[in-house]
Amino acid sequence: MTFGELAVDAAEGAILAHSLKLASGTVSKGTVLGSEHLQRLKEAGIESVIAARMGPGDIAEDDAAGRIASRLAAPGLNLTKAFTGRANLVAGRPGIVMINSGAVHAMNQVDEGITLATLPDMMRVNRGQLVATIKVIPYAVAAAQVDAAVEVLGGGTIRLAPFRPGRAQLILTRLPSFKESLVKKGRMVVEERICALGLELANVAVGEHRAEAIARALDPDMDLILILGASATSDRADVAPAAVSMAGGVIERFGMPVDPGNLLFLADLKGASVVGLPGCARSPAMNGVDWVLERLAAGVPVDGESIAAMGVGGLLKEMPGRPQPRQPKK
Repeated sequence: MTFGELAVDAAEGAILAHSLKLASGTVSKGTVLGSEHLQRLKEAGIESVIAARMGPGDIAEDDAAGRIASRLAAPGLNLTKAFTGRANLVAGRPGIVMINSGAVHAMNQVDEGITLATLPDMMRVNRGQLVATIKVIPYAVAAAQVDAAVEVLGGGTIRLAPFRPGRAQLILTRLPSFKESLVKKGRMVVEERICALGLELANVAVGEHRAEAIARALDPDMDLILILGASATSDRADVAPAAVSMAGGVIERFGMPVDPGNLLFLADLKGASVVGLPGCARSPAMNGVDWVLERLAAGVPVDGESIAAMGVGGLLKEMPGRPQPRQPKK
């Protein structure tokens, strides 16, 4: 593609780079100049224009963007028709978007005029939400570069793991000094949280904050078991994790590098995922609990290694109501 100033007499078939306002109306940028456009320009006294001209082997911006977008097509992701060099991928249903960042980085190194921007890896999306956008910056790019970008992307660069239906159990515990209002609030907030992920709260058990009581209440026939204790879990051997172990479960991870959410634990009980919820789960504000529950609801494996990798970006917004703020008021 060539780009620069062209005499109006030599501009037929070129792509206008900048809009021109004439008495007869605007000639918009991106217009392929025909004889009628050139006549209007001459009548307006314009002798030259800034324009681009495609060369042999070039692909127009919309065609290039569309080809690259088609390579990113995947179940649950819808493609939009390319316009002004841009094509989008939109979520067709709620879920978790999974990004191969290495492939995205490599594609963005192919040609400065071919770009791909995406949401962060493992981000929750709603139906209709923009997931990625391909933008071809110049009016045309070489076909060889488009082919290279498509090849680098390969298959599965962007995937959507949709939320799946499932049955969840919530176990809440009490201590003598624990306010009943906190039990009710905990249930309400947790139920809202999991129902938003397409899960059903099939069982709620409220009992004493003792390992034996929690162990008896655990139902391994559930897809997901949530434990919200009256007292925070301080160790793998604390009450709630001990109850899971007592029932035959395995503690896979205690603690996570996400704040709020540090005191979460993850376990497996005969195939059911068990999540020990930190106190911040009583707040509807985003916290580490959401990151774990979203993945579980979408069928994305969660283990100790994946939780350990949540540290970058894991410092979430401070919760003003927390008993010990990270930044004390001066």
